Amino acid sequence: MLKRLMNPGPTDLWSSIGLLILRLAAGTMMIYGHGWKKLMSFSEKAGTFPDPIGVGNELSMALAVGAEVGAAALLIVGLFTRLAAVPLMFTMIVAAFVVHGDDPFARKELALMYLSVFTALACVGAGRFSVDGAVR
Repeated sequence: MLKRLMNPGPTDLWSSIGLLILRLAAGTMMIYGHGWKKLMSFSEKAGTFPDPIGVGNELSMALAVGAEVGAAALLIVGLFTRLAAVPLMFTMIVAAFVVHGDDPFARKELALMYLSVFTALACVGAGRFSVDGAVR
């Protein structure tokens, strides 16, 4: 099971370079554009954070921060990439279809784009230039 989770997928040069760029870009943008702000304002905003899945405001924010900072950091370095993509995918599904469910497409577009990237990484893996690739 661990072998499957850490399987880097394609290890040829150009596929691995493409996956590295994808991981670095998506992970960094997720942390910088979304997760870091939530993490830094957690104590002030946790009580009023939206609770779209009914687990409570604070836990909803903690789950979002865990995905948008923790899982994104794992994605950047390529450690347990396929597994790390799952909470990010879930967060983007909730953002697109629950939080912005009634909004116009333009409001959902970014979450759907991230969802596409994280789903592709979950399917394909991290590539050669990753911790998963180094362990293999």
